[in-house]
Formats: sequence, C-alpha cells, structure tokens
Amino acid sequence: MARSRSGFTLIELLIVVVIIGILAAIAIPKFASSKERAYDATAVSDLRSIITASEAYYADRLIYPTDMSALDFTLSPHVTVTKFTLGTKDGIQSLHIHIEHDNSTHYYHAEYPAESGFEKRNK
Repeated sequence: MARSRSGFTLIELLIVVVIIGILAAIAIPKFASSKERAYDATAVSDLRSIITASEAYYADRLIYPTDMSALDFTLSPHVTVTKFTLGTKDGIQSLHIHIEHDNSTHYYHAEYPAESGFEKRNK
C-alpha cells in the first residue's frame, strides 16, 4: 500500500527560515537608519519653526527673543532645545540655538541670522 503524504519536508522549512532570516538581517539596519533620519527631520523641522517664530517676534518688537518662553511655540515630543541665547555677531543681534531629539545621535546648531542656516553635529 502506498501512502500519499502532503506537507513540507524539514529541509524545505529550514530553507524558508534561512531566507526569512537573511531578509530580516537586511531590513533591520535599514529600518534603524530610517528612524534616525526621521528623528533628525523632526528636530530640523522644529529648529526651522523656532527661527520662523523668532522672526515673527522680531517683526513685532524689533528685538529677538531672549528665551524660548517668549515664543508661542510647542516643541515636538522628545525634542529639546539645549541652548537658546541672544548675542551679537559683528554688531548684529543673533540667536544661538542648539536643538536635539532624545533618540538621535546628533544635535543641530544654528546662529540666526546667518547665511548657512544650521549645521548638524554629533552629540
């Protein structure tokens, strides 16, 4: 009597598991770098918004704000402003801002007004 068996052999199942493992090994690092870029994008977006709010403050009062509390602005979750000072550069008022996201290895530095905008730095 011949029996007909249906199903997968152990070798076939092992091959599928190995293929899934290889795909996961490729995808996980890409996902991690995508998350870091998203965190950085959030911090940059908040930095640009702070600069815009500072310009609106300047347009109303003809002086830049001395701290973040003067601005009507709420930061995104996990984003922190670590430096916000008003100074002078070449006789012109300028803001010095450092902003970072808790889950990123970078922070962003801006001197405003400046030609370069902002720069990315490692923590």
